[in-house]
Amino acid sequence: MALFNPANHLLQPASTEAYHFVFCDGRLLLPADEAAPFLPLASGAFDLTQAHYLGRLGQHDCWSLTVAAVPEGFRAAPLRAAMMALPNELMMIAARAGQIIEWDRAHRFCGVCGTATVHKSGERARVCPSCGHLAYPRISPAMMCLVWREGEVLLARSPNFTPGVYSALAGFVEPGESLEECVEREVKEEVGVDVVDLQYYGSQNWPFPHSLMLAFSARWCGGDIVPQPGEIEHAAWFALDALPPIPPRFSISGYLIRDQVKAMGGPDIG
Repeated sequence: MALFNPANHLLQPASTEAYHFVFCDGRLLLPADEAAPFLPLASGAFDLTQAHYLGRLGQHDCWSLTVAAVPEGFRAAPLRAAMMALPNELMMIAARAGQIIEWDRAHRFCGVCGTATVHKSGERARVCPSCGHLAYPRISPAMMCLVWREGEVLLARSPNFTPGVYSALAGFVEPGESLEECVEREVKEEVGVDVVDLQYYGSQNWPFPHSLMLAFSARWCGGDIVPQPGEIEHAAWFALDALPPIPPRFSISGYLIRDQVKAMGGPDIG
């Protein structure tokens, strides 16, 4: 696996071929032939004057940019579907690219005075030429928690989930809140139970649109399941060997559930 070296400015010397993460109406361009791999293209394949430099993967520069129409030889795919079609090293760069494109789109005007912003030299930021307000790429921390007790895990589904799929609980961190406080609050709000013994599992960049998912497991210590109206369609305790459909390993929730079940002596879900 090639090493990715993130950077805000073009590394020298520039590569003759580069990975182009090109978006059209929020969708990522992939080869028109669905069987064709996502490969580096000649560095002049797209106009890079308004592009964002991402860094270098192995010997290839990586760029993110937008186009007004899908060019010949390409198809546009939703970012989530496109990421699932890419190998892991490209998937995470695509996530970075998507977040930067969304940040650039959403901060073209100053949130303080409304003046059109410009890119700030030397930084990944947009600056207001009128009042000097700086807008950096936004990162929204969100917790994910898999609640467990002897022989069972608590899984829930949102009305927006794929039909039949259950996952761990999740929610955004509020101002002034620690991650631990967020976990305890969100679990209580969403399903009405109390937890202890929080264990940090890991994190994942999640560009929908600009989240950082921080995953935990926690032991149930009291309370009956009461789903939060409008947020949780259904929640229940599931035996380790009788889980409902869960997210794939594409997302950190898929890894968290599988690894926790295995650590508790359950089956290897794969």
